[in-house]
Amino acid sequence: MSRAEVGLMAGMALGFAAYFGNGWAFLLVLALGVAGLVVGRFTQGDLGPGDFVRRRDREERTGDDRRRHRVH
Repeated sequence: MSRAEVGLMAGMALGFAAYFGNGWAFLLVLALGVAGLVVGRFTQGDLGPGDFVRRRDREERTGDDRRRHRVH
């Protein structure tokens, strides 16, 4: 199944929840969809636990690089 088809089904599910339910139903379907996406990515091996956590001792931090290259 392509990503476009999965996106279409997710959009349709959110649309049905918004139309037939209320705002809480829409948010519940959205939250469960995101949770399912994350779990699916973990099981496929596309994501790892370290992808959500940034280590502070890394040298290639973006903020430090921007501060070093800024001309005053």
